[in-house]
Amino acid sequence: MDQTFEKRKKVIYDFICDELYVPMKIKEISVVLQIPREQREELKEILDALVEEGKISLSKRGKYSKGQAERLKGIFQANPRGFGFITPEKGGEDVFVSEDNMNGAFQGDEVEYVILRAPEGKRKEGRVVKILSHGVTRVVGLYEQCKNFGFVRPDNQRYLTDIYIPEGKAMGAVTGHKVVAELTSYGGEHMKPEGHVVEIIGHFNDPGADILSIVKDYDLPTEFPEKVLNQAVRVGKEVSDADRQGRKDLREWMMVTIDGEDAKDLDDAVSVYKDGENYILGVHIADVANYVQERSALDREALKRGTSVYLADRVIPMLPHKLSNGICSLNAGEDRLALSCIMTVSPSGEVTDHEIAESVVKVDRRMSYNGVAKMLDGEEEALKENEQFIPMIRMMSELSGILREKRGQRGSIDFDFPETKIELDEDGHPVSVKPYERNAATRIIEDFMLLANETVAEEYFWRELPFLYRTHEAPDEEKMRQLGAFINNFGYHIHIRNEVRPKEIQKLLGKVEGTPEEPMISRLALRSMKQARYTTENTGHFGLAAKYYTHFTSPIRRYPDLQIHRIIKENLRGRLNEERISHYEKILPEVAAQCSSRERTAEETEREVVKLKKAEYMQKRIGEEYEGVISGVTKWGVYVELPNTIEGLVHVADMKDDHYELAEERYELVGEHTGKTYKLGQKVNVRVTDADRIQRTVNFEII
Repeated sequence: MDQTFEKRKKVIYDFICDELYVPMKIKEISVVLQIPREQREELKEILDALVEEGKISLSKRGKYSKGQAERLKGIFQANPRGFGFITPEKGGEDVFVSEDNMNGAFQGDEVEYVILRAPEGKRKEGRVVKILSHGVTRVVGLYEQCKNFGFVRPDNQRYLTDIYIPEGKAMGAVTGHKVVAELTSYGGEHMKPEGHVVEIIGHFNDPGADILSIVKDYDLPTEFPEKVLNQAVRVGKEVSDADRQGRKDLREWMMVTIDGEDAKDLDDAVSVYKDGENYILGVHIADVANYVQERSALDREALKRGTSVYLADRVIPMLPHKLSNGICSLNAGEDRLALSCIMTVSPSGEVTDHEIAESVVKVDRRMSYNGVAKMLDGEEEALKENEQFIPMIRMMSELSGILREKRGQRGSIDFDFPETKIELDEDGHPVSVKPYERNAATRIIEDFMLLANETVAEEYFWRELPFLYRTHEAPDEEKMRQLGAFINNFGYHIHIRNEVRPKEIQKLLGKVEGTPEEPMISRLALRSMKQARYTTENTGHFGLAAKYYTHFTSPIRRYPDLQIHRIIKENLRGRLNEERISHYEKILPEVAAQCSSRERTAEETEREVVKLKKAEYMQKRIGEEYEGVISGVTKWGVYVELPNTIEGLVHVADMKDDHYELAEERYELVGEHTGKTYKLGQKVNVRVTDADRIQRTVNFEII
């Protein structure tokens, strides 16, 4: 450092240490010290240096004061591009960490950090000062043998370096094996992390080894412990007379299950009939809590898993198949125990009365979404096969329309971004990738489940009992302002008085429908949303514009549903005494946090598997041309999404006609010389140049 810089640094430090000094922002300091504009940049460097040395600290409001910067805790997340983020322990926005400020932190580490700068409206920047504990102990990757040692190339791009495997620590793995390595050291400035191989998954070309690698990378359990399987066999007995005692007998009611063709865990059945002008809608949910007792081995395993995970070639269930496809599944023609929510719905879609009861049901027919859609379209064969059910199915369709309309009026937001449906052959190779279409039948089930979830949540909210809710917070005001500023360019606007209302976003999506800017604006609106999660406080669901919402309808595959079934059943049986209430008050916050966290892991795993299979699908299509839509704009290039939902990157290095710079607030890349722009939502023609199964990426070039 030159001496003048050090001298100036001392002047600034002495100024801040003066007892008359009051904490001020950089602008105020420069005014008081009469620092000319052109030296502001150097002042910033000096202040940053003093913060980094821990001599002064920077407050949330951007004011500098004497003394150690507050040390905060969080979890470090590396980024394949070399920088990282810290997720603060106390919640709030992630903190950016540049490569120079990582201090040897490894993906998943719990770290202590200080805030270096907090520019207004932008992400805070921080520096890791201490590593408290390592979150990652095992890494999945591709093994490569060198002379007398080996190394593992991690599948997960967040692990930024290879892992060194000393001689004799490879368990006999050979080049090309997918392995799980346990870390013995985390490396440092010039040292690679070190470890030993603890499991060989298989050769990377073996069918299923690729997906299994992702499963292991996210540390998802692949087998059930012996004890849990034995318990599932013991409790999974057929329904007996004793089981039916004291339950509402609905076996005479006409009811059906409607699911995807390949579903095996059927946790919901529906029935509808009319009473005068009102609809009587029954949503009957498998009574899983009858079989999975609290704190049993089955229950502890289910809570650990939190959710079933649906991958392209397998399901990793929350409960053993013996239960999830057996006694808990509402299979047609069998007596089954259920928890029924029976609602009286007026012609305008109001629930005027409801009953929640333990019941015995017997499903008349198992139907599929496609089959029901055919009935509603009036296909002759479908009508003939299901003759006695047609009136009920039509009534369901009618009621579903009323409910959807009612939800629309209150401002419920419907993002119609298609999920991906991937078909694999018997060796696990993708044969088709396409958007998963919602149809009239999927909508009927969606509408009925939403109504049951709301009805149950509202009742238990007013009972003031401990409960789990599914909540979705209103978007961040800052993000909404950015969205508002951006859409003004297209002549749209959203009201954000004190807070934004769902209705505003719904109206916006309605206005842009069918316009060229629709893909872009709906994407940005979706990105400005928060993630839904499980909480013990009912703060409502922004996206559904619902005051009360929970997850009640899928206890076979989601733990929160099973958890509230227990509370509902104890309440129905009059067993919720003070002791039980305080028991639930104690355990529910942990259950909510565990379920939210397992849901994130499941989503990430599912996303990675989809990316893997998309890359594999595109490997056979290199050189082919497609029309797509720009789905993301970054300084390293534009992401383009094809109609089949596959997304790929056009790297700036491959945009050879000009030098492109990012105009962040307009979401576009601009050519320096030609002024040519690529913006979010724009249609472009691309050619596939590369697809990488290991990195799960696809690359395009613009034609």
